[in-house]
Amino acid sequence: MDEIRLIAGLGNPGSEYDGTRHNIGFEVVDKLADKYGVELKKGKFGAAFGQTALEDKKLILLKPLKYMNNSGQVIATAAGFYKLQPLQILVITDDLALEPGTIRMRASGSAGGHNGLVDIIEKLGTSDFPRLRIGIGDKGPAVGKDYVLSRPGSADRELLREAVQQAVEASICWMQQGVDAAMTKFNRKKI
Repeated sequence: MDEIRLIAGLGNPGSEYDGTRHNIGFEVVDKLADKYGVELKKGKFGAAFGQTALEDKKLILLKPLKYMNNSGQVIATAAGFYKLQPLQILVITDDLALEPGTIRMRASGSAGGHNGLVDIIEKLGTSDFPRLRIGIGDKGPAVGKDYVLSRPGSADRELLREAVQQAVEASICWMQQGVDAAMTKFNRKKI
C-alpha cells in the first residue's frame, strides 16, 4: 500500500452536540465510515478512529474527541504516527461565511476565523493542508456561539443533509484524484 490519506472531521464530543451545525464534520466522517464499513473506535490518538484499505491507499478516518478548538493535537499526533505530510490530511469543518449547504474545498489557506482550524494550523506548524468547509450560514456575531451549537430547522437541515452527501463525494474525489480535481468538480456545485 503506497499511499495513506487521513480524513479528519471536526466537531465536539458528547451527545449534547449531536446534530448541531458545529458537528457537521463528524457527520461526514460517520457517513464515510458507513460507506466503507469502517468501525470508529474511541481511544487511539484521543479520537474516534478507524481505517481501511481502498485500492492502493490506506484511508484513516478520525473524529477528535477534544472540543473543536483543541483538536489540533489529536490530528498532529495521528499525522506524526503515520508520518503524514500535510497534503495527505483533509480536514472537514463547518463555515459560518458560506451559505447553508454550500461546500468549498481548498488546498491550503488561513483559518478564516475558525478556532478549530487555528489550533490545527498551530499544532501542524503549517496552513498548507487541504480543508473542506461546509456552509452553515451566519446569523450575526451576537448569536454566533449559540447559532453554531444549535440544531438547524427543517429547511437548513435538508440543505445540510445534501451538503454532507456532497462532502462525502468530494472527500472520495480528493482521496482518489487529489485536491485540484475535487476543487474543480465540487466548488462550483450549488445544492
